[in-house]
Amino acid sequence: MTRYDDIINLPHHVSTKHKPMSMDARAAQFAPFAALSGHEEIIHETARLTEEEKDLSSDEARLLSERLMNLIGRINELPKVKVTYFCADPIKPGGVYVKVKGCLNRFDETENRIYLDNIRWIPLRAIHDIEEL
Repeated sequence: MTRYDDIINLPHHVSTKHKPMSMDARAAQFAPFAALSGHEEIIHETARLTEEEKDLSSDEARLLSERLMNLIGRINELPKVKVTYFCADPIKPGGVYVKVKGCLNRFDETENRIYLDNIRWIPLRAIHDIEEL
């Protein structure tokens, strides 16, 4: 006689107290779960690179200031420019350098920023390069 000969041919037990579980509910019991919820996001955030903002030399700052003043003086012409500026990261130290092109159409002296295409605004202190196209 083998181990289960006494029960092997008995009918499957069906509870009289509990409704049978649906196939979806049964499958969900064995579905993988995130034991470390948020772990994937943390790894992704750690892997995301930022760079340190570089200081302009006094000559570079003077040249940039001259270019800006020249372009702002001709703002009525809507000069087309390419601007490189530093955008600080809101989460971790550092940030990224962003390059954008557009028409310089407004200078806000109160807020100390320029507007390209009347949509994007860039603080003057963040600008590292500007050139007319």
